[in-house]
Amino acid sequence: MRIGSPKEVMPGEARVAMTPESAAQLQKLGHECFIESGAGAPARFSDTDYQAAGVTVVDSAKKLFDSVDVIAKVRPPLDTEVKRMKKGQTMVGFFDPAGNQPLLELAKAREANIIAMEMVPRISRAQKMDALSSMANIAGYRAVIEAGNNFGRFFTGQVTAAGKVPPAKVLVVGAGVAGLAAIGTAQSLGAIVRAFDVRPEVAEQIESMGAEFLFLDFEDSQDGASTGGYAAPSSPEFREKQLALFLEQAPEVDIVITTALIPNREAPELWTREMVAAMKSGSVIVDLAAEKGGNCKLTVADEKIVTDNGVTIIGYTDFPSRMAAQASTLYATNIRHMITDLTPNKDGEIVHDMEDDVIRSSTVTFSGEITFPPPPLKVQAIASKAAPRVPEKTPEEKAEEQAAAMAKSGRQQTQLLVIGAVLMGLIGFYAPADFMQHFIVFVLAVFVGFQVIWGVAHSLHTPLMAITNAISGIIIVGALLQLDVQNSLVQLLAGVSVLIATINIVGGFMVTRRMLQMFKKS
Repeated sequence: MRIGSPKEVMPGEARVAMTPESAAQLQKLGHECFIESGAGAPARFSDTDYQAAGVTVVDSAKKLFDSVDVIAKVRPPLDTEVKRMKKGQTMVGFFDPAGNQPLLELAKAREANIIAMEMVPRISRAQKMDALSSMANIAGYRAVIEAGNNFGRFFTGQVTAAGKVPPAKVLVVGAGVAGLAAIGTAQSLGAIVRAFDVRPEVAEQIESMGAEFLFLDFEDSQDGASTGGYAAPSSPEFREKQLALFLEQAPEVDIVITTALIPNREAPELWTREMVAAMKSGSVIVDLAAEKGGNCKLTVADEKIVTDNGVTIIGYTDFPSRMAAQASTLYATNIRHMITDLTPNKDGEIVHDMEDDVIRSSTVTFSGEITFPPPPLKVQAIASKAAPRVPEKTPEEKAEEQAAAMAKSGRQQTQLLVIGAVLMGLIGFYAPADFMQHFIVFVLAVFVGFQVIWGVAHSLHTPLMAITNAISGIIIVGALLQLDVQNSLVQLLAGVSVLIATINIVGGFMVTRRMLQMFKKS
C-alpha cells in the first residue's frame, strides 16, 4: 500500500504525521511512503531527509491524495480534503467525530474509511497508539514552561544576600497524562505542587511524585476504570464542594494549570471569575482545555490575556505544536504502530479488521457507513480502583487494640501450657523411662530454639528464614545434648548436625546483612 502525509493546512500547525524515521519503519512493512513537499519543514524535517529515507516527495496535496491509499494527518481534515478522498481510501489522524457530524456524513458519502486517533481505547495493547496521551504529555510539560515564562519569580525558593525568594505554589487541576507531566515538571523546577482530581485512584501517583493531593471526601468520587481512565461529569453536590475547595486555594497559589477534559464533551468550567479575582497579581493560569471551551471562565482560545487584577490567562491550543520536532516524532510513532496493526502479515497489504477492539473503536466511518460511536470494549480500560481510605485510629483506640491483643495472647499461652502439661503427664504415665528422657530433650530443644530464633527482629530476616533458622536452632540444641552419649556414631552425627545447622544460620544472617546494605544511603 501507498501511505502519504500532506502538509497541515491549519494555520500555525507545525507537526507532521510522518517522519523520516517512521517512514523507514513503514517501508519494512512493505508500504511505499509519500510526503508533500515542505510538510516536515516546520518540524525541521527537510525534503532531503525524507528522500534519504526512501520517501517519494510530491509537489502538491492533490497529487498526494491521488497517489496514495492511506493518508496520515495530524489535525482534523477540512471539507476540501475529505472531498479529495476516493472510495476505499483510508485516513488516519485526529478527527473529532463527536463534534464533526457533517464531516462524518461527507466521509460516508465518499465511502472513505476514517480512523480517528483520539478514539484509540485506553487498553494495555493500545498504549503504543495512544496519540492523545503522547500529545498530552508534551502539553503538560510545555504548560509549565509557558507559565514560568509569564511568572515573575523563580519556581524554586532561594535565600541570597539580596533577600529571600519563596518557592512558587502550583495547583494542577486534573491528574491525567497532561496533569502528571505538569506535576513532574513543576516539581523538578522546585515549586510547591498541589493537585486535584475527581478520581481518587490517582492520589497515589500524585503523592509518589512529591506533590500534595487535595482530597475531597465525597461519595461521588469516581473510578476511572468505568470511564476509560477519563473523568466523567460530576453531580451538582460534588461540583459545589469542588468549587469551594478551589476558591479556598485561589488566594494561595501562584500558578494554576487546568487539564480537565471529558471525552466528546465541552470542557467543564472549574475556575470561575470569583476565583480569578481572588488570585494575587502576577499569578498565571494555563488552560489546557481551551480548545474545548476552557476550564477557566475567562479563557480565550489561542490568546493570552491579562485581567484587571493582574492575572495572566494563557489559552493556547497548540502546545504540542510549539515543540514540533518532538511532537511529530511521537505522533508519527503512534501512527506507525496503528498501521502496523493494520498490516498483520507485514506484506504491505492493509487488513481493516473490524473484529479487533482497537481498530473497531478507532474507526468512525467504514465502507460507506458511520461506525461512531463504537460498541463497548471487550476488555476494561486501563485504570485501577483506589483502595478505600481508612481513617487513622486515635491513640486511645490503638492502646485498646494492643491491650486486647496482649490479653488474647496471654489466654492462648495459658491454654497451650495447660494442654501441654496434661499431655506430658499422660505420656509420662504410660511411656518407658528411656523414651521420656529423649522426649524431654526434644521438647526443650524445640522450645529454646523457637524462643531464641523467633525473638530476632523481623527486619533482620524474612519469615521463611525465620522458620528455617528456628529448625536449625532445634537441631543444634538437640545435637549438643547428644554429644555426651557414649556412642561414637551418635557423637559423629551430632557433631555434623551442629556444623551444618550453624552454617545455615550464620550464612542466612550474612545474606540478610548484605541485602540490608543495599537499602542504605551511600
